[in-house]
Amino acid sequence: MQIANHLGPLELFQQADIIVKSIIVLLVVASVASWGVIVDKLLRFASLRRHAANWSAALAGQRSLGRLANELRQHAQDPFARIYHAIADEWHASHHQHLHATPAGKDSLKERINRVGQIATSGEAEQLQKGLQLLATIGSVAPFVGLFGTVWGIMNAFQGIAASNNTSLAVVAPGIAEALFATALGLVAAIPAVVAYNRISGDLNHYAGRLATLVGLVEVQLSRQLESGEPLPDLPEPATRNERAATLAVQGA
Repeated sequence: MQIANHLGPLELFQQADIIVKSIIVLLVVASVASWGVIVDKLLRFASLRRHAANWSAALAGQRSLGRLANELRQHAQDPFARIYHAIADEWHASHHQHLHATPAGKDSLKERINRVGQIATSGEAEQLQKGLQLLATIGSVAPFVGLFGTVWGIMNAFQGIAASNNTSLAVVAPGIAEALFATALGLVAAIPAVVAYNRISGDLNHYAGRLATLVGLVEVQLSRQLESGEPLPDLPEPATRNERAATLAVQGA
């Protein structure tokens, strides 16, 4: 009973030496950081999936681009909203310069819109990947950090045994317990990080596919509108210079 009273997490931390304490603090910080990323990403992708469903619905029916533009104005920081505005900017710039006046110009405009959509989609996917590197690092490194703390703690325990010349449980248990405590913390940090990394990577791939589908639908609508001879009625005004600068600043953050 007396031994058990000295084997609680707080007591183990207090009894550990500076190396093991540093490892425990590092693993606790890593665990908190990983959970911050996990919660943020799960909430973020849940919101993005709902918005993507709204964008898909907005692209159905008559005058779908106008309906979509109205929906996107309410969610200016959504990844697809930024992609759409990048496409709209290219669309307006080409029309203002009359680059669509010939059949070859129309084909060139379609190709440029496709490339702009791909570039913007890649940029948004890259932004959404932020934080996954942290989860991957914690998931792969934390067990070894905990193992290092375990080895160091066991070494201290054997030194204590040698110094006291006593192998009773009262002497051995605290040192072994603090060593194993470091391993346990390493696993506590690593397991959720690995599971979340796999889940969030799947969500990211799925959402990237949804973005590609949405961009393809917009390109189809724009192509149809271009061939109809009424190229601009459903499009919002292109983003202003300040709005484009703000978007670039957000993507570069």
